[in-house]
Amino acid sequence: MSSPHEEIGLTRHTVGPISSLIPTVAKAHRKLAGSLLEELGLAAGQEFVLMLLWKESPRTQADLTRLLLIEPPTMAKMLARLERSGFVERERSSTDRRVVLVSPTKAGRELEDAVTAAWATLEEHTSAGLSSDEQAQLRDLLARVAVTLTETTAERAS
Repeated sequence: MSSPHEEIGLTRHTVGPISSLIPTVAKAHRKLAGSLLEELGLAAGQEFVLMLLWKESPRTQADLTRLLLIEPPTMAKMLARLERSGFVERERSSTDRRVVLVSPTKAGRELEDAVTAAWATLEEHTSAGLSSDEQAQLRDLLARVAVTLTETTAERAS
């Protein structure tokens, strides 16, 4: 019987280019996050909206879209689901009716400790098998890759 990493073609001897590993790691990470968050009534990605709202609210829907680097229709769907679940509420700004303000509800605020715990568990699993030094190095390398890719994307868009 083959292991999950062998089924997707990953062994210590067959690891491919970095650009192949990034989506593989991201998919595995999102799948684990999704399973942890599902227990809380959230889908993967929705926790990022709540995390931003816990820091500051209300926030505009446009702000959330920009901060999370997603497309406006994707944010609209995500907020609609969070609203249906009772975790956020949206209202039009009283000063500019074109602006939608988003706030967490009481139920949404009550998820903060549980989401924080789920992210701690996710971090544990993500960094399992790495020493403290390796974890620090990985954080630094991933941050550098993220900056480089973000800057390159911005330059190409100009």
